[in-house]
Amino acid sequence: ERMVVVGKRSMGVGVAVGALLLASVSAAPAATYWWKYPNSDCGFDDIKGSCTGKTVAECEAMCAALPECGGFNYPHGVLKKTDCLSHKKASTVDLYVIETKPQPPTPPPPPPPPTPPPTPPPPPAVNFPPLWPLPAKFGNGSTTVTIDGGLTFTDASTTKTATVSAAFARYTDLVFWHAAKPVGTIKSVEVTIENTDESHPQLGDDESYTLNIPSGAGPVTITAKTIWGALHGLESFSQLVRFDHSSSTYVVDAAPWSIVDAPRFPHRGIMIDTARHFQTLASIRIMIDSLPYAKINVMHWHISDDQSFPMESKTHPKLWNGAYSGYEKYTQADIAAVIEYARLRGVRCMVEFDMPGHASSWCAGYPEVCPSTSCHTPLNVATNATFDLITDLLGEMTGGKSSASGAPSGLFPDNMIHLGGDEVNTACWTEVPAVKAWLDARNFTGDDGYAYFVKRAAAIAMAQGRRPVQWVEVFDHFGTKLDNRTIVHVWKDKSTLNAVVAAGYNALINNSPGSNSWYLDHLTITWDQVYGNEPCETINSTEQCNLVLGGQGEMWGETVDASDIQSTVWPRLGAIAERLWSPRDAINSTHAAKARMQNFRCLLNRRGIAAAPINNAGARQSPPGAGSCFDQ
Repeated sequence: ERMVVVGKRSMGVGVAVGALLLASVSAAPAATYWWKYPNSDCGFDDIKGSCTGKTVAECEAMCAALPECGGFNYPHGVLKKTDCLSHKKASTVDLYVIETKPQPPTPPPPPPPPTPPPTPPPPPAVNFPPLWPLPAKFGNGSTTVTIDGGLTFTDASTTKTATVSAAFARYTDLVFWHAAKPVGTIKSVEVTIENTDESHPQLGDDESYTLNIPSGAGPVTITAKTIWGALHGLESFSQLVRFDHSSSTYVVDAAPWSIVDAPRFPHRGIMIDTARHFQTLASIRIMIDSLPYAKINVMHWHISDDQSFPMESKTHPKLWNGAYSGYEKYTQADIAAVIEYARLRGVRCMVEFDMPGHASSWCAGYPEVCPSTSCHTPLNVATNATFDLITDLLGEMTGGKSSASGAPSGLFPDNMIHLGGDEVNTACWTEVPAVKAWLDARNFTGDDGYAYFVKRAAAIAMAQGRRPVQWVEVFDHFGTKLDNRTIVHVWKDKSTLNAVVAAGYNALINNSPGSNSWYLDHLTITWDQVYGNEPCETINSTEQCNLVLGGQGEMWGETVDASDIQSTVWPRLGAIAERLWSPRDAINSTHAAKARMQNFRCLLNRRGIAAAPINNAGARQSPPGAGSCFDQ
């Protein structure tokens, strides 16, 4: 916790020098102390002015000089009213508030609980069924069947594809993780796919599959409508295979298996933030490797923010002047390779350029798109240069048209593109003379300018064949004035989601506030709390629930880089994955899910994913002591 005396409020002038000296001795003004509230903010409680880009000390000094200022959030630098604490909520930023006495010291953490005695891994029956996420429908028997070490994967589809061949190679390694390759009863896996379009997955693709594993001789069969469904079938098969050390054989317990499976929601994602901390290409690839293990099918790439713009633009090559360094940049060839790596695993990549706020980094290369040299955001609404840049940049991402079957378009072929729109403070516009004159000429308030900006940005995306995704503040401000093709990304309270779907808009959900937030950088929220966050909990209409396309875990990057991204995301993203995949009435008990979650965490570790223990009070903590992965 931080306690700093930053000075004293100024007193009135115009009294005699002697009286002033006497007053300074007898009644010195009260000292000002700063209290810090980590991971907190007070929304909709802002005042004019911003200290974005300044140090904490500079923000403190700026706020202390303003009688109406009671604090600020950091690193965003938004100044707050004096009654800010009455609206304090959990957030990804830190909140600094003025008080008249020192902040009490933070109490020491409680001692760790005693290390429990080690217990052996649970037998398969305790962990039954050993699948994550839980399938929609399944049946099984009681026979243990052996798998031949020379197991062959065969594509029985009319048209063979390189995507399926690559999947066979990956799953051979995932199934046979020990060097031993013993003889077994089941010798082949046959995959049959109806539609073998492998160009690029899109929202709404059929991801259903069937999986049948016999209890004796005969092939394992997987059937699917699309390649992406077949990949899910391969994953489920791989999770059912275990190595029996007592007999040195690979086996499937409880055969025969019959699984008929499909996701509840079509959009199941993870957001990675590469602007607050640069994520290496190797780190991103490992994250993509892990997503199919939980049937996550979207990587939302929050690629730029106030802090940095690491991506190469061909049309505006100075944009990445806003990168942290010459090393921390992505070329377009890098990005194309990442998107192809994801496509092979059935993962869509949705890019986000947050605008008009969270865009200070754009000013490093193109200062003309920012209101002034001292006031960088929101981006300058009053000049066509801003919208020309946005048009060109989005054109590189989209190729200027929708992607179609067999014809992906643009650097990011996904037909959804995220345009941000959150946390916009328009005070900058009303204080910069040129922008204020533009607003006044149109009889616009700052909020009117905000509406103009987000609608024009969305129109650019739609003209290029993309559905715009925008944060929920856009709906909060403008409601049904938004084009009905807009997808509203809800990070606020569930009541906001209710309003969005009641108005007929599609929505994505992550719900930051509260103890069951899907913000994965909220480290004190445990897997079972995440698991209990039901997207349609407060929606009573099936039709309105159907407007919810799905949701995401959000990995905001203020405290996340390549060193801790995996343990920040996993295994809690698994809880989100099952909530979005499995039937609602089948996943009502965290107690029933716990053994499967522990098994899934062990599987992630075995596959090289640094998933944290599930029982820790804080995410990404180390294990408390010696013990089995099934117990931690």
